[in-house]
Amino acid sequence: MTTIADFTVTTNRGEELDLATKKGKVLLVVNTASKCGFTPQYDGLEKLYQQFKDKDFEVLGFPCNQFGAQEPGNADEIAEFCKVNFGVTFPLMQKIDVNGPDASPLFDWMKKEQKGIMGSTSIKWNFTKFLIDREGKVVKRYGSNDTPARIAKDIEKLL
Repeated sequence: MTTIADFTVTTNRGEELDLATKKGKVLLVVNTASKCGFTPQYDGLEKLYQQFKDKDFEVLGFPCNQFGAQEPGNADEIAEFCKVNFGVTFPLMQKIDVNGPDASPLFDWMKKEQKGIMGSTSIKWNFTKFLIDREGKVVKRYGSNDTPARIAKDIEKLL
């Protein structure tokens, strides 16, 4: 059985991150963008991270430029934008694709584990969120309209 621990991703600093190191944590994995109507969700994601990080919870942000070219910056520009505008301290990863032939294997797996509306596996827009339990399984998928505050109760149940 595949879990999130079977994947390696690249941080925004270009370092490999073996997600097996996150085993035992509850994770919220999000595709993000800096120039999107949902960009203010960075604030809510940071609040969740601060609220639950001492209970082995982490947010992993994956910038993506596939939707309306709303994440045009490079890794340094994205990190600076997130820190200055939203105080983001949770880990940001390298910019990725979430759909199509160059999609991140992690996102391909999560999309199959928790399908979207009408059984769709594709991600429709920025700020789609996947909740991962302590065993590394995808337990829920949230759309762009699902605010971080609405996800807090689901996170608490897993902690």
